[in-house]
Amino acid sequence: MQTVQDAAALRAAIRGWRSQGQTVGFVPTMGNLHAGHHALIKLARARTDRVVASIFVNPTQFGPNEDFERYPRTLVQDQAGLAEHDCDLLFAPEVATLYPFGAQGSVSLRVPQLTETLEGAHRPGHFDGVATVVCKLFNLVQPDIAVFGQKDFQQLKVIERMVRDLSLPVKVMAAPTFRADDGLALSSRNQYLSVTERALAPQIYATLLQIRELMAKGHAWRVIEQAAAAKLTRAGFVPDYVAVRRAEDLSEPADDERSGLVALIAARLGQTRLIDNLLLD
Repeated sequence: MQTVQDAAALRAAIRGWRSQGQTVGFVPTMGNLHAGHHALIKLARARTDRVVASIFVNPTQFGPNEDFERYPRTLVQDQAGLAEHDCDLLFAPEVATLYPFGAQGSVSLRVPQLTETLEGAHRPGHFDGVATVVCKLFNLVQPDIAVFGQKDFQQLKVIERMVRDLSLPVKVMAAPTFRADDGLALSSRNQYLSVTERALAPQIYATLLQIRELMAKGHAWRVIEQAAAAKLTRAGFVPDYVAVRRAEDLSEPADDERSGLVALIAARLGQTRLIDNLLLD
């Protein structure tokens, strides 16, 4: 596997593949990779001739009180894992490569409506940073297919909307959430959990499964949200939200709506903020 840091080397490699008629899959990441990321590489590999991954801890998607400096940088370990899972090229740029005028002086994208609820309400500006950096990466890599995990469901919807609105020539593929045996969605932030917290963390997924069961029985989604949030609070979590929404645009469903829905949870456990979701159909 080749690793490059500058745009010219990235484009030269991709130009060589294109000259041979090969297709390109892309998996953007922030590094500190785990089995969930490797599953995205595997999916891209199954769909395209060549696979590019990126590792870039994007400063514009972190708020002032979030963990940008603390976010783990594990490049050597990540390179080994990507090579083992048949990634062809790793793009690991410096901040100046993606933000030549500085993070604060760069052009910024905003995807309206979708970014104003749930994660967007609790992390103002977060999705502006996500949309901006993903658009920059798409322009550099120009992939045929880009693969994103469904665990970050709202992020996935924001990127899908951006691609459609800007007519970007890339197909966005959603990969199922990769889970531990006890149901906990894999995340780089799981490593911050204490032993006791790690034992409690799967209750988020258990709560999502219960939401799906109650919705199937016809219970009112507003009541289900309140009960689920209370249950998590009693267990020691501090929920930011427990929400049942339309999967298409994350708007609130009608009272009698039962199809095309998703349940989403964000909750703090100790110092760690966990998110997860489950399609309810």
